[in-house]
Amino acid sequence: MNELPNNIRWQLWIVAFGFFMQSLDTTIVNTALPSMAKSLGESPLHMHMVVVSYVLTVAVMLPASGWLADRVGVRNIFFIAIVLFTTGSLFCAQASTLDQLVMARVLQGVGGAMMVPVGRLTVMKIVPRDHYMAAMTFVTLPGQIGPLVGPALGGILVEYASWHWIFLINLPVGIVGAIATLSLMPNYTLQTRRFDMVGFVLLACGMATLTLALDGHKGLGLSPWMLGLLVGGGAVALITYLLHAKGNDGALFNLRLFRTPSFSLGLSGSFAGRVGSGMLPFMTPVFLQIGLGFSPFHAGLMMIPMVLGSMGMKRIVVQVVNRFGYRRVLVCSTLGLALISLLFMTTALLGWYYMLPVVLFCQGMINSMRFSSMNTLTLKDLPDELASSGNSLLSMVMQLSMSIGVTIAGLLLGLFGSQHLSADSGVAHHVFLYTYLSMAVVIALPALLFAHVPDDASKNVVIARRKRRES
Repeated sequence: MNELPNNIRWQLWIVAFGFFMQSLDTTIVNTALPSMAKSLGESPLHMHMVVVSYVLTVAVMLPASGWLADRVGVRNIFFIAIVLFTTGSLFCAQASTLDQLVMARVLQGVGGAMMVPVGRLTVMKIVPRDHYMAAMTFVTLPGQIGPLVGPALGGILVEYASWHWIFLINLPVGIVGAIATLSLMPNYTLQTRRFDMVGFVLLACGMATLTLALDGHKGLGLSPWMLGLLVGGGAVALITYLLHAKGNDGALFNLRLFRTPSFSLGLSGSFAGRVGSGMLPFMTPVFLQIGLGFSPFHAGLMMIPMVLGSMGMKRIVVQVVNRFGYRRVLVCSTLGLALISLLFMTTALLGWYYMLPVVLFCQGMINSMRFSSMNTLTLKDLPDELASSGNSLLSMVMQLSMSIGVTIAGLLLGLFGSQHLSADSGVAHHVFLYTYLSMAVVIALPALLFAHVPDDASKNVVIARRKRRES
């Protein structure tokens, strides 16, 4: 890294700040949801849409981001991404209703969807290949710091200022980042194939309608026939995409990906696994504040051990998988995550608050081990010509499953709770008890899928460990 010219280093800093903005936003909002609900006059049971709208938009827009960067140029798209994200942040801070906030989060999501993948593409284009690993480590480090400081920073801003500031802090960073992007970043372009607009529209419609249909009756107040229309329309869109992609090498995602057994199994397991995991970052601060009466700042601090556990596990996950194999690691970590989520709820309800950081640290470690194992299992056997497409599809599925997970968590709260759930409510503990019991079942179910991973699935782990030593 020291051998790189100064202008390249500045360009890497720009990408790093983009990663930081995106990762900070995904964690800082959760802590503020109860305060947002009170300020906007909404039930906390409806606030999951603030998270779902952002994550679902990222999932929908991800397939187009790489193609746009190649076609229009990485500088132009990265600049547009920062502008959209920053503008969306401003509109979020100005929102006076839940609907306005959700629409502003959609705008933020469009920018966030382009920021990270285009940032990775930028690094590939501006640094020599022998510097690529060091450069990616440098630019992704702020992305790891974002989740660490996000919950606590969100709690401080909410408690000592207002929830609006969790969005307003993006403005100065975004303005500086946009100016620096135009001034310092080169506008690399590539010759691209024709974009599969038909496939993109079909996938986007299918994902969006089916996710919204999950929350349609309770959250959106849709009538049963409208709900059926959403489900039917989403199913038709996805089936039509499969017909469109069959035998079509120009499709958005080539169906030949699914001829690789480990990819099919890993992708389905990743989807199911992240639905359960996606509930936890949303539910934990809501439970701490509404169920236990913690302050926003205290709730934010309690999220830090989970992030530390996740970061610490990344250092040893390769050795763990190498020792025990993918199947044992995935099955045990999936069942372990379900148990640790019940342990967290039990410990909290018993009033053993001093144990909560330890439980959350363990939860972060187990979750991180699952994520790393699922990602590697999904992509490791793909042929080179399909690796990029498979990685893009996995990224999209990751975001989609998290949005579905948050939606289901909101549905469970609505099913067991009342419209005016609050910390002094006599039924609050029962509501969260039943919700966590249901969540544990959802988290544990993917173990049935991971039990089918073959015994020899750990044979490539030594390669990953060698790369870690070189880095």
